[in-house]
Amino acid sequence: MSSALSSSCPFPYRGPPELQAAVVAALQQVVDPEVALSVVDLGLVYGVEIEPGQARVTMTMTSAACPVGDVIAEDVEMELRRVLPAGTAAAVTLVWEPAWTPEKMSERARRFME
Repeated sequence: MSSALSSSCPFPYRGPPELQAAVVAALQQVVDPEVALSVVDLGLVYGVEIEPGQARVTMTMTSAACPVGDVIAEDVEMELRRVLPAGTAAAVTLVWEPAWTPEKMSERARRFME
């Protein structure tokens, strides 16, 4: 398994290199409905780790009081299952440290929010 992080990957990725682009694309499909931006553009994804049979995503929300956190986590799992090898489980761990800040957003998200 590769632990290399591609310079084009917007978050730390550990897993098979051939899955990286599909994983990034899948996560870009998950939108925070409160701000209409992807969890990737918002900088909510802190890392993805893929091992045989298991994918783990560590992410946060813009606020601990986010009313749609569970829905977003379910969407992440669903989108990942679409691109991962059959039988690979997907799990999301929500963390609050480090806290999310607007500086974590992509340039695209920053322009959208202006």
